[in-house]
Amino acid sequence: MSLIVQKFGGSSVADADGIRRVARRIVETRNRGHDVVVVVSAMGDTTDELLDLANEVTRRPPARELDMLLTAGERISMALLAMAVSGMGAPAQSFTGSQAGMVTDGAHGAARLVEVNPQRVRESLDEGNIAIIAGFQGVHRQTKDITTLGRGGSDTTAVALAAALQADVCEIYSDVDGVFTADPRIAPRARKLEQVSSEEMLELAANGAKILHLRCVEYARRFGVKLHVRSSFTQNEGTWVIPSPEDAATSPKEIPLEQPLISGIAHDRTQVKVTVVGVPDKPGIAARIFRLLAEAKVNVDMIVQNVSTGDDPRTDLSFTVDECQGELAVSLLRAAEEKIGYAGLDYDDEVGKLSLVGAGMKSNPGVTFTFFEALAAANINIDMISTSEVRISVITAADRLDEAVRVVHTAFGLDAEQEATVYAGTGR
Repeated sequence: MSLIVQKFGGSSVADADGIRRVARRIVETRNRGHDVVVVVSAMGDTTDELLDLANEVTRRPPARELDMLLTAGERISMALLAMAVSGMGAPAQSFTGSQAGMVTDGAHGAARLVEVNPQRVRESLDEGNIAIIAGFQGVHRQTKDITTLGRGGSDTTAVALAAALQADVCEIYSDVDGVFTADPRIAPRARKLEQVSSEEMLELAANGAKILHLRCVEYARRFGVKLHVRSSFTQNEGTWVIPSPEDAATSPKEIPLEQPLISGIAHDRTQVKVTVVGVPDKPGIAARIFRLLAEAKVNVDMIVQNVSTGDDPRTDLSFTVDECQGELAVSLLRAAEEKIGYAGLDYDDEVGKLSLVGAGMKSNPGVTFTFFEALAAANINIDMISTSEVRISVITAADRLDEAVRVVHTAFGLDAEQEATVYAGTGR
């Protein structure tokens, strides 16, 4: 007998029919002789709808109360799913994140796990139950306040439980058949990957691919959790996220001698670009700017500084941050205008990030040329560029982002003969 952790996203449990379909899959897994732990997200777009409702009530909902509100979505899903499973003759018990032992720090809206102690989950399994846990949430030990793990936090919940319970595999179910070379909603001829390395999956997740949460991939890599990304709407084999070569013993499949040149294309609409104009070009100024942001916990992604000229050398410094932190970054810089000595600030929220990811890129010099030639042929301008050994990222205009995804996808021969199927979900 093996232990399987299954995580189902909101599109999989969007309505009563979806909940019953998921329940049947869970019961089938148990009937094959496995112990089953299930992590579930809120139904459909419930989280977005609750956020919209909170913003209608007040422009600045208190973070503690917002967490209390948002966790209601997962609690509804877990209870309904437990009812459906029980109705099919299999014993099931549901647990909130705190009941499942998910202990976090006190950062409301973006809490991080500090301890996972699933004692009640283990006891429930030993009693012959299927354990169903509300994802995305935990509890702060000192204050006893309910916290949320941020967007995609249910993935992290599932992987954390899989690690703590020493599960054989963690299955992440969604509304597509696995990890694709691009978002099939944007690039309909995107190809499904049979496997992808955890290094490449980290880059894809970090740069906007929504299929897996970044923290989930980091957690799985750190603790050697096998991930199988698949659809809850079919029985098709999904995508295995394989570990790094030094952890090859934990891989469900052999790691190929040569990784594919390009694994996929990710895009991100949630970034804004801030440009500090006329910055004195002398040592210590950049450190002063980014110290301000770091002390306020503003996460900076891409950075570009122009070359300065003239007797009084000045330069422009541009960087990108998440849109939820853009206004904070600008207000911090405005408050420090005299101290930094810049000439002006420019804020652009109509930008998007496109990232090309592949482990084979570093040994193939033609990749960069093909990437930029494809964008140039489509007359798509580039504002910023950032690279690593397995990634090239650019910032471009938001209204050209979808087209950019498609032309680059085609340029690298990633188009499949048939269009990919998106079984449900709005992509919101």
